[in-house]
Amino acid sequence: MAGIQQQQLVNDTQPASRNGSSNRIAAINVEGHPQPWVDDLQLEDPDHQKPGWRKFLSYVGPGFLVSLAYLDPGNLETDLQAGANHRYELLWVILIGLIFALIIQSLSANLGVSTGKHLAELCKAEYPKYVKYCLWLLAEIAVIAADIPEVIGTAFALNILFHIPVWVGVLCTGCSTLLLLGLQKYGVRKLELLIAVLVFVMAACFFGEMSYVKPPATDVLKGMFIPKLSGQGGTGDAIALLGALIMPHNLFLHSALVLSRKIPNSVRGINDACRYFLIESGFALLVAFLINLAVISVSGTVCSAQNLPSENADRCGDLTLNSASFLLRNVLGKSSSKIYAIALLASGQGSTITGTYAGQYIMQGFLELKMRTWIRNLLTRCIAIAPSLVVSIISGSSGASRLIIIASMILSFELPFALIPLLKFSSSTTKMGPHKNSIYIIVISWILGLGIISINIYYLSTGFVGWLLHNNLPKVGNIFVGIIVFPLMAIYILSVAYLAFRKDSVETFLGPNKNDPHQQTNMEKGLTKSTENPELDRVPYREDLADIPLPE
Repeated sequence: MAGIQQQQLVNDTQPASRNGSSNRIAAINVEGHPQPWVDDLQLEDPDHQKPGWRKFLSYVGPGFLVSLAYLDPGNLETDLQAGANHRYELLWVILIGLIFALIIQSLSANLGVSTGKHLAELCKAEYPKYVKYCLWLLAEIAVIAADIPEVIGTAFALNILFHIPVWVGVLCTGCSTLLLLGLQKYGVRKLELLIAVLVFVMAACFFGEMSYVKPPATDVLKGMFIPKLSGQGGTGDAIALLGALIMPHNLFLHSALVLSRKIPNSVRGINDACRYFLIESGFALLVAFLINLAVISVSGTVCSAQNLPSENADRCGDLTLNSASFLLRNVLGKSSSKIYAIALLASGQGSTITGTYAGQYIMQGFLELKMRTWIRNLLTRCIAIAPSLVVSIISGSSGASRLIIIASMILSFELPFALIPLLKFSSSTTKMGPHKNSIYIIVISWILGLGIISINIYYLSTGFVGWLLHNNLPKVGNIFVGIIVFPLMAIYILSVAYLAFRKDSVETFLGPNKNDPHQQTNMEKGLTKSTENPELDRVPYREDLADIPLPE
């Protein structure tokens, strides 16, 4: 009963006639190759013979790739600063933020499962030509911005471990990412296993650090469950923590990753898949929360220690990914610095893989480029590392650290252009059919989404106004900057309003014939058999999203 299982007849993909024919579109194979089809009855019977845990394991994987966006070096730097400035007082922000993230990510997964198309493909189908290209450009900028802290974090880790220059580390990161993506030649599950291993390497390293510094358990629990904002900059740091959690490219990524699974052609099969993906994402984000908790706890404990030398106290006042290693080495010993570097390497390398993956889906979904996927990966990787490479060559470590701050502001700016389409599509009957969100989920998700967007806009606007008031530019320069920026802010707000209030016009969900109750009943059970169009009874397996062939 859902669009993930259906492909329209060839004549339905032609332009609508003047007498008002349907404007539904088919879930086509964007690579241009015939899609392998799997009969729904062949899928249903074996699945229902499997134990529940075995069925669940077949859906494990996408959540761990997605969870790395909440563990990337940009988030780690924000965690380090929050712990250094406020000890454990902002742990509740991380807890609430990841609960919000689970809700938003589940909407993304459900969208892919229920429609058979990922978010970029749906945006291409729904929006006019120029809006579509603007959204694609913004999504690509978001991938580049997300990639900056990931590449720089990996380069810092290589510098700490092997004492190589940062710009050389940037080049190594680009090459190693492409090599690791080659694991897809052996199946997407191998790549998902690698990401899961990197996540647990991070967990082992930071939990090891936490067991060494031994933060007070009572204070940690209070920080998790008792909301509190105190001290200078507490509100700003809390906003920065929340703003760093939801990544725009992650919403495109999750809706595409779930399409690499074969899902039965029934309401029950789709509901089971959505539930399994929710559980799997919940577990992955729980691990991500525990790692964030460990980072904040280690930073808070080290920087609040008594008799801290003035040199280390100065580092705590402006803690970055690079300076954190010197702090840990001075306070806890050389081995602690190496463990931190290994965790940072796992974070950066895993995040760059998922960022490249997201860039691939965005380019394929919006543009339907007819090129081999490994070439598309190479193109995405080269575009993404260019800013990091240029800045690291010109300004070194200090310039690279400042670039991370700029990247976080760009991501805050970009978020509405991925989040609003997701909220609208997942609540739309024309996109989701009977699988659209309930009224309660619609209300909760829109409140969360608008709250996150408002926080990011507040963060951006206050940061810009503060810079305008305290910079060293002459009055004429400030006036000139204001004349340029404030109209751009007005265009930004109007663009967000356009996405929020525009009515969806393209129907991508293709349900059974409403005039045939027998067909509807069988569809609910996954037992439909159509003589007119048997393709509608089968599950389209998106092989183009499950494998990236390498050059022969």
